[in-house]
Amino acid sequence: MNRTNFPKRYLIVILTFISTCVCYIERVGFSIAYTVAADAAGINQSSKGTILSTFYYGYACSQVPGGWAAQKIGGRKVLLLSFVLWSSTCFLVPLDPNRVTVLVVARLLVGVAQGFIFPSIHTVLAQWVPPHERSRSVSLTTSGMYLGAAMGMLVLPSLVKFKGPQSVFIAEAALGVVWSLLWFGYATDPPRSEHPKATAAGFGESLLPTKASQKIKVENGGTTVRTAKIPWKRILVSRPVWAIVVNNFTFHYALYVLMNWLPTYFEQGLQLSLQEMGSSKMMPYFNMFIFSNIGGVLADHLITKRILSVTKTRKFLNTIGFVVASLALMALPIFRTSGGAIFCSSVALGFLALGRAGFAVNHMDIAPRYAGIVMGVSNTAGTLAGIIGVDMTGQLLEAAKAVYSDLSSPESWRAVFFIPGLLCIFSSFIFLLFSTGERIFD
Repeated sequence: MNRTNFPKRYLIVILTFISTCVCYIERVGFSIAYTVAADAAGINQSSKGTILSTFYYGYACSQVPGGWAAQKIGGRKVLLLSFVLWSSTCFLVPLDPNRVTVLVVARLLVGVAQGFIFPSIHTVLAQWVPPHERSRSVSLTTSGMYLGAAMGMLVLPSLVKFKGPQSVFIAEAALGVVWSLLWFGYATDPPRSEHPKATAAGFGESLLPTKASQKIKVENGGTTVRTAKIPWKRILVSRPVWAIVVNNFTFHYALYVLMNWLPTYFEQGLQLSLQEMGSSKMMPYFNMFIFSNIGGVLADHLITKRILSVTKTRKFLNTIGFVVASLALMALPIFRTSGGAIFCSSVALGFLALGRAGFAVNHMDIAPRYAGIVMGVSNTAGTLAGIIGVDMTGQLLEAAKAVYSDLSSPESWRAVFFIPGLLCIFSSFIFLLFSTGERIFD
């Protein structure tokens, strides 16, 4: 890399992009493989919802510890450990819907391991990426989630069809191992920046210990010592932090409900076969990939050209994304063709991804030195959304099935899509009222 003058921070961003891509191949892959195996075993919708949501219990438990660990020992090391743990679990665990205890434990372990990933990534990016590149760097990294989901939806149904559900686990474990080797070989901790403006902006800072002595220069050339502590109380009572938390909850509620239940909607709600839908089934997630990067580039353009302030840029993109997504979500059950359903779900997920250029980058605006911690707090809320949304959707569908005899009527799915639609409108107002783009934590 030194011979080609390729900036090391670009390599770090590319590797984190690949990491999120691989993680979401795993998540979509389990949903697809388990759905096929569970349907073949006659598992009901409520039980499926319980298993699908188990991942998020483990994921929720490790968000804040993940941010703490990344802040204390380094995001690079924690990220590598996380990949090794979840890849090993996927490789070792058999996919048998009737072995409920084994599946529950396995999904909890995968959830705990993957819960360390995003706080670690935000810690790494806050250290490597300068402020004027943060929107597009974070957007590119997180867009890997959607490209991974799109690739999973495109390739994995065929893999299940020809090789069986267990083959998905093996393929996912192999991808995790390959990424781990790349990260181990190429990722490093950042050098500390000596430029005062860069340091003030939180770029190139060394890891902030949770409690340690730091030497600080004073006017007479000497040094003094102070104890640095993470301002937990200020973080937890901060309105801008809670604006991020609420929007993270809503974003992931909509995303996880669609990610886990869209295959069921296509197959039982619209009577379509995932295998026969071809490449169209990947469009909602591919649209997220495109719109996420559009949002990042647009946000950096608005900020660097001084068209809008950081605060106005975040609020503008967040509001546009969430309001349009809410309309598409509530319109989804009205369309009864594959084209209409793909269009609505693509618009909903695409504009949600655009909205990430608002709330999802805001961690680094308000707390660049504590980005992993704030990300852990907000992502805990996002994970709770997965637990609540995925499990409750299974119960809603089971209740609808009792009323309408099957899940082919639009009424069976109306509540499923209206709930995240209404949450999007509520969250956009919260972000408009309480968010800021200014740094509020030193």
